Amino acid sequence: MSEKGYLALVLHAHLPFVRHPEYDDFLEEDWFFEAVTETYLPLLDVMTRLVTERVNFRLTMSLTPPLCAMMSDPLLQSRYRRYLYKLIELAEKEVHRTKNSPEFHSSSEMYLRKLMRCRQMYDDWYRGNLLSAFRQLQDQGVLEIVTCAATHGYLPLMIHRQAARAQIRMAADDYQRHFGRRPRGIWLPECAYNPGDDVLMQEQGIQFFFMEAHGLLFGNPRPRYGVYAPVYCPSGVAAYGRDMESAHQVWSGDTGYPGDWRYREFYRDVGYDLDYEYIKPYLHSDGVRRNIGLKYYQITGKVPLHAKHPYNPAQALEIAAQHAGNFMFNRQKQVEHLSGLLQKKPLVVSMYDAELFGHWWYEGPDFLEYLFRKIHFDQKDLRLITPSEYLAENPQNQVLQPEMSSWGDKGYHEVWMNGANDWIYRHLHKAAERMIELAEKNPSSSGILERALNQAARELYLAQSSDWAFLMTVGTAMSYAQKRTRDHLHRFLTLDEQIRRGQIDEAFLSETERRDTIFPQLDYRVFRNTQHRETVSVL
Repeated sequence: MSEKGYLALVLHAHLPFVRHPEYDDFLEEDWFFEAVTETYLPLLDVMTRLVTERVNFRLTMSLTPPLCAMMSDPLLQSRYRRYLYKLIELAEKEVHRTKNSPEFHSSSEMYLRKLMRCRQMYDDWYRGNLLSAFRQLQDQGVLEIVTCAATHGYLPLMIHRQAARAQIRMAADDYQRHFGRRPRGIWLPECAYNPGDDVLMQEQGIQFFFMEAHGLLFGNPRPRYGVYAPVYCPSGVAAYGRDMESAHQVWSGDTGYPGDWRYREFYRDVGYDLDYEYIKPYLHSDGVRRNIGLKYYQITGKVPLHAKHPYNPAQALEIAAQHAGNFMFNRQKQVEHLSGLLQKKPLVVSMYDAELFGHWWYEGPDFLEYLFRKIHFDQKDLRLITPSEYLAENPQNQVLQPEMSSWGDKGYHEVWMNGANDWIYRHLHKAAERMIELAEKNPSSSGILERALNQAARELYLAQSSDWAFLMTVGTAMSYAQKRTRDHLHRFLTLDEQIRRGQIDEAFLSETERRDTIFPQLDYRVFRNTQHRETVSVL
């Protein structure tokens, strides 16, 4: 194929680790259940269908360690089935209720059909094991799965280098446990890069990472091909920069595809629209109205929610196909222009949150399927590629030092450290310092001491999640984010004190282990400063 350029589509699939066995149902667990139903299963459905029909495509996805932990957790698997079966029950009632309302009946039938497909995939195909499905697609060569830091910790704000190293080491070990090999690539949390972080990746054999455009463009020396080719950091790890043109076509709230008036409206839901007694069995045990997931209205325009028009699924699919064609056309023209300008086949790296496709933009998975089919059948200018494939085919790339950056608002660290959340860092820094001390003082342990040390490390990891600082900034679930930060720090400090006193409360430890189960293979020794020790011995 004499392509003019390459397109790498990269989706970042991540949710914070939310698991509350102490409650029968918990609102924030719905974040995961909604994403499985609306994003992860639909994406698996699209990819599996394309493989079956021999449509050649490539997709890159990060599956973060917290997300992998939730996908493989038996408690959450059983709770997801309960969530899905109740939603199917409601959808069946809705098909009956709307049979005399043609403006809503096609939507209710669509929901029932899609939910039944989810049940078929989750139970009959995968038996609850979504990671095996993703792993199979990777083994088939159409999907490249990359990792992320252990709990999506914001690396540039970790003043103890060993804490950042432990985030990456734990992520690489966890990836190997789930996918049978070491990760080749990593999505840095929030695409936040600090010069030198690539050395920590190189230590784990990671070959590449992704970053925001200005982090590459402000590198030293300047990149010869802009963001349209990867560069090597001095460590030898490759950095891929985000293409902003394709990003804006999807992300922009004003001009992006998901804002089209014919697509489904996210914020109007049957949980608020329908009679309370009718919808009550599908709410949480507290009985408070919430989003259920069945939505019957389209975006319509900038009008109040009560003025939205009924959703037309067939029309929305037609628009998704048109947008896929437009996206492909624009990438064709982009690579045609760049190839002449650069005298090199350009690589366009289009990076998005995975949950945009299906959860926020309901038609997103359909858009991707249309796009993959159009690229396969209708053109010869573009070639879909994964980062590993690109490096294997194009091993010679410029060496430069990228600049500190993130893909957050204003491009640096303000989203994750500001007046709403800066109080957390003095505590996170001190906890990391104490964890490193504990690991150094206990190079070998067993029994209850080893359990306590591992759990202390686990609590620190969970406290370090960048999601909590982000939620405090945007004001969404702020009290939950504050509570999670305080709870994990409290449990860490309690264990730290008990370990230092030599008086470990096994009842407290067991309860903490029951609640926070992420990383069952965790070894607290990842916090030992082994790199420093090796350097000293060489000198």
